[in-house]
Amino acid sequence: MMAQVQYQTLSDSQLLADMAVEALIDEVNLTPKPALVDRRGSGAHDDLTLELMERSAKSLGPMFDAMAQAAKHHGKVCLALREDIGEIGRQGENTMMLATDGVNTHRGAIWALGLMVTAATLARTNQQYLSAVELCQLAGQIAQLEDRFIPEQALSHGQQVQKKLGILGAKEQAQQGFPTIVNFGLKQLYQSRSKPMKEEFARLDALLAMMTDLTDTCVLYRSGTNGLKRMQQGAQQILDLGGSSSLEGRRALHLLEIDLLRMKASAGGAADLLAATLFIDRVEQSSAKNKKEF
Repeated sequence: MMAQVQYQTLSDSQLLADMAVEALIDEVNLTPKPALVDRRGSGAHDDLTLELMERSAKSLGPMFDAMAQAAKHHGKVCLALREDIGEIGRQGENTMMLATDGVNTHRGAIWALGLMVTAATLARTNQQYLSAVELCQLAGQIAQLEDRFIPEQALSHGQQVQKKLGILGAKEQAQQGFPTIVNFGLKQLYQSRSKPMKEEFARLDALLAMMTDLTDTCVLYRSGTNGLKRMQQGAQQILDLGGSSSLEGRRALHLLEIDLLRMKASAGGAADLLAATLFIDRVEQSSAKNKKEF
């Protein structure tokens, strides 16, 4: 009964915004992530810390709440909704930059999680209990709409790499319904959870699975194709050895991290997708629980 009261005291927009912030905080605290910020330190970054990433995540709560409210207002996938959340996202990015003294901590996560929060709100507004795959597909439908009000601005590091190498990036990943999350992240998370291991290991395995597939533009920008190849092959080797919960897997993870740190290769794109994966998982568990209770 207490769980029902807790759920009812929060609006859907507040609840989903809280879930998004919690997913970001869980992602950065997950340890040990290879060459990424975690509880041990800053990984391959010179300008990021755990405290800074947590402060950034908390600053985004009102933005996610506003996106959810916009989704509730429109009630369906439409251009007006896409442009509303685009403007909210830009304002949220400005707020983030103020909170971090100009350091880009979560720009990619704003895009991925913003779409997920919007899609989850639409589903709840229309009383639909979508599967994780269906939620990703709905987020993809929103991403496919072109925001006419995106301002002219300098290319991001990821966009520079995309243009130079002719590869797909975060925008296309979203427009395709987040295939790396669906086919690698969530699939591995569920598979690892079916075995006797701590939740942290299941989440690390999910991150590693996405690292095997993703053409991570953060890694490409920092370390080129050699860094990307080492990340993808190294992550696959860890999973082949039994994953992060096995002794051989942990040894391989340690060696991969040494190489990625040397190359300054940080899988920031995969980290953003992990946060989105953890959010989707939270939404799915919450929906199943409330469907059962009500």
